[in-house]
Amino acid sequence: MLVKLLSGIRIAERALLAALMIGMSVLFFLNVVARELFPKLAVELAWVEEATLFALAWTVFVGMGLVLEQRRHIAMTAYADTLPARTAHILHKVINFSGIVFCALLTKFGYDFVAFAWRSGQISPTLGFSIAVLYLPLPIGFALLTLRYLLEFCGVQDRFTIKDVITDH
Repeated sequence: MLVKLLSGIRIAERALLAALMIGMSVLFFLNVVARELFPKLAVELAWVEEATLFALAWTVFVGMGLVLEQRRHIAMTAYADTLPARTAHILHKVINFSGIVFCALLTKFGYDFVAFAWRSGQISPTLGFSIAVLYLPLPIGFALLTLRYLLEFCGVQDRFTIKDVITDH
């Protein structure tokens, strides 16, 4: 059950990230073409820059969990690699517990920020929807990161002992 759930989360994350990256690329390409070939049409595409900024925020925050899981976050392992196995294991537990607490707090703060933005009624200038959409990836991304640290802490996953980068699960 847990394996299927985690697999589903990974698939959803990857699909969203792929769609966002492709969407940003296509929108920027069309925007450049419009500016160069059809300057009058470029005014109608003013929303593209804001949309791609929103998509970039979503990409960064939603991708954090996958990046951690695949050992692509910056890690300073030179010291930890010299420790005895038992001591390194304890250090990894401390790191994961700290990650759980920190990311859970940022999830809560992010949620509060989204709720505040939603209540404020602020609207994005060119897209015309709530600015809360720009801040929504913050609690989602940190919740996904909290999940990854929790899985590490509970021993379901272990990025510290895997020597090759995980590319598929």
